[in-house]
Amino acid sequence: MLGEGEAVNSALIPTLDLRQENLAFPIKIESNSNALALSARQTHSLVILDNRELDRQCLAQCMAAQKADLQILAFGSIEEWKQKRDEYPPLSAILLNVGGKKIDEPAISEQIRKLSSEFASTPLIVLADSDDFGQIVRALEYGAKGFIPASVSVSVCMELIALSVAGGIFVPASALFAMRHLLDSSNSTARPLSGIFTDRQVEVVEALRRGKANKIIAYELNLRESTVKVHVRNIMKKVKATNRTEVVFKLNDLFQTSNSGMSVNKALC
Repeated sequence: MLGEGEAVNSALIPTLDLRQENLAFPIKIESNSNALALSARQTHSLVILDNRELDRQCLAQCMAAQKADLQILAFGSIEEWKQKRDEYPPLSAILLNVGGKKIDEPAISEQIRKLSSEFASTPLIVLADSDDFGQIVRALEYGAKGFIPASVSVSVCMELIALSVAGGIFVPASALFAMRHLLDSSNSTARPLSGIFTDRQVEVVEALRRGKANKIIAYELNLRESTVKVHVRNIMKKVKATNRTEVVFKLNDLFQTSNSGMSVNKALC
């Protein structure tokens, strides 16, 4: 507390400009000479796009502390950056922070497509709260060169951005585990068939379920069409079908039964 008669030195109180937006970080500069030296070292820039001002500025400051040679810029939209692009070093990457939004939301998917198309030579990386496998796949399909979940540390995030700049594509480990689970699930549906059909018949079964004609099946499996017909007849006998349409119907029913964990033999009764 101040005693009576004590004056407040206004020079000790910093003047805050609350209207200032889209700061170029880092901002920890002690003197003009340090500022010039820092600027000289920053040969490239990273743009963070996030319409939440507090989030983007906090993230930019944290990243700037990790990477002194990269100028970190924070903007609400790419249009805002374009207006000042000549003031900054060449662009190395774009980090689009979607937060908790879904990648397949029309506005987000369109933004990813537009950015990846317009900045084809600059990697676009998506930062999101979720690491859902479907969302990751969609982001990559729309043109993103990486998907970083918000669960990683700032230092790891910077390393992953560097990976994308170097030409790599990063996806979370959870996505690989999800892919493995899908593959295992796919294999588990095919395994029950091995107890009913031969390996070649299983291939014919898969083709029949896709509605392929005997001639196409023969070509794809490198068989004679007459051999395919023999396989189809044997498959019909095993599933107790009288025609091709009934074969497909019973095969589809067989797959549904095996997926639900019921006995395959029961489906054939």
